[in-house]
Amino acid sequence: MTDHQPLPAELSRLLPAGGADGRTLSVRLPSGHLLSPPPPERGRWGRQLFGSGKGGAAPPVMWVSDGSAPPGLWEALHNERARSGLTPLLLLPLEAGAAFRPWESRELYPQRMSSPDEHDAAALLRLWWERVAVSHEDDPPEDVEELRAVTAPFGPTWPGLASPPASDGTRADPDTSACEYAARLLRDRPEARLGLVAAESGAAALVTCGWAGPTNHTTDTGQIAAVLHSWGQRFGTRVVGVGFDTLYASVATPPTTMDQALLLAAEHFAFCPDNVRQGSGTLAAYAEEGLVGDGAQDGWCFWWD
Repeated sequence: MTDHQPLPAELSRLLPAGGADGRTLSVRLPSGHLLSPPPPERGRWGRQLFGSGKGGAAPPVMWVSDGSAPPGLWEALHNERARSGLTPLLLLPLEAGAAFRPWESRELYPQRMSSPDEHDAAALLRLWWERVAVSHEDDPPEDVEELRAVTAPFGPTWPGLASPPASDGTRADPDTSACEYAARLLRDRPEARLGLVAAESGAAALVTCGWAGPTNHTTDTGQIAAVLHSWGQRFGTRVVGVGFDTLYASVATPPTTMDQALLLAAEHFAFCPDNVRQGSGTLAAYAEEGLVGDGAQDGWCFWWD
């Protein structure tokens, strides 16, 4: 640790013009480099599909360490984000020992993403639920029965949002929980690198850098971030790490009853169907094994196939 110093010029490039004024950093960073998204995509007749329409290279959207994230650095940077204007992420590769996708391959598409403020989390989850939890007339009977088993006790009707746990004055601090979870994630995944993004939260950072992990579920990470913000308000979640198609979020105040956990399991199923379908298999098992009671976890991991 050092005294607070003005933000290094390299990191200042992540902020809008004038945005680095007064920003400071007291943490010594390892070697790293800036990443920019690829050139704008163009249609069949050369019309630009994404991007500003201005010539030249796109501005950088994140800074990435050259090697693994040093222990304790994510936590220090997380606690300094109000001063620096930068939010840290632990970055995971698609495959250990292979190319560091999607980061070094620059599979980043910020131009495609909307603002999370444009979306209502409850409306999004209802829409996604109706896509994955409702059977169709031409579905084989065995598929209909399987889906009923997965979504029980709710069936095709969207059950609504889970309520936050009742406060008893002992609620865990979300940022403390995030730091503890980050330390454990790095111990489990020592290949993780450190990323820095000009954003006020980890959820917002996903949009700013143009992460496209849930493409097979939604191509707009702004929608994903809107739901993550809702979970942050209700359950004290914080986005800590992200991979090619995986997301790791800490949770400070998980559900305390099975009824709450079942409703939250329905939200998780709508948000990331593969978590249930390729995991516990049913909402009831998913809730009991990972969301409540002895199975309650200090973090949630999502994976989009």
